[in-house]
Amino acid sequence: METLAKRLRQAVRLCRLGGTFAYMWLTYHLNRGDRWDAHRRALWLQEFAGRCLTSIGVEVEAEGKPEEGQFIVSNHMGYVDIIVMASQTPQVFLSNHTVANWPVIGYFVKKAGTLFIDRGRRKEVVEQDAGFAAAIEQGVGMTVYLEGTSTDGSEILPFKSSLLQPVVRNGWSVTPAYLKYECEGGDPATDICWWGDMTFGPHFIKLLGLKRSRATLKFGKSREPGDDRKALAMTLREDVLELREAVEGS
Repeated sequence: METLAKRLRQAVRLCRLGGTFAYMWLTYHLNRGDRWDAHRRALWLQEFAGRCLTSIGVEVEAEGKPEEGQFIVSNHMGYVDIIVMASQTPQVFLSNHTVANWPVIGYFVKKAGTLFIDRGRRKEVVEQDAGFAAAIEQGVGMTVYLEGTSTDGSEILPFKSSLLQPVVRNGWSVTPAYLKYECEGGDPATDICWWGDMTFGPHFIKLLGLKRSRATLKFGKSREPGDDRKALAMTLREDVLELREAVEGS
C-alpha cells in the first residue's frame, strides 16, 4: 500500500512539474522573453522556482532576506538548493558549463540568464566579470557556492576564493546563507541532497516520492568584501557556520 501511495505521489508531482514547465515556457515566449533584461529574467526565474517547489512538494521556511543586487554565499547540497534560493529573491546563477547541454533543464537555465563557467579554466572568472557586473548593476543578486562541490549536508567544506575576486575588485556586498533539509519518508542526505556519483534521474524520482520535504533557509547580515578574497572566503565560511549553529539549535 505504501509503495502504491509513493508511486502515485511521484506520478502526480511529475505531471504538475510538467505543467509548470509548459506554463513558464508559454509565459516566456508570449511575453518576448528573449528581449528581457537581467532583472526581468530573474523575476521570471523566481516565479518559476516557486511553482517548481510547489509542484514537487518542497516547503520553504526562510528567515531574513538579502537586499537586491547582492552576492549570496551558501552551503551547497545539490540542485534543489538552486530552486530554493531562486524562489526567494531575483537573481542569476553561476553554473558548470556542462549544465547548458542538459535536456530540458539546460534550455530553461539559459533562458533564465544563467552564467556558465568551466572551473578547469583559470581565466573563466575574469572573462565572466562583465556578466557579474551586468547583473549586479540591474539589482539582480547572484548566489555562488564556494565549496566547489555539493555534499550530504553533514559538513561545510572550506570555501574556495577564486569566485570572490570580482566581488573584491568591485566592492560588492556579500550576504551569507545557510540551508538545511528535512523530510518525511526518507533521508535528506540521500533523497534531497545530490552529491558524489549520484545519477540525476533516479535521485529526482526518489525526491518526488517523499511524503513531505522542507527547506529551512536563514540569511545572515551582509558584509563589505574588503580587499583580500582569501580572507573574505574564510570569514564567509565562519558566517555560514554561525548560521548553521543558529538553525540547528533552534
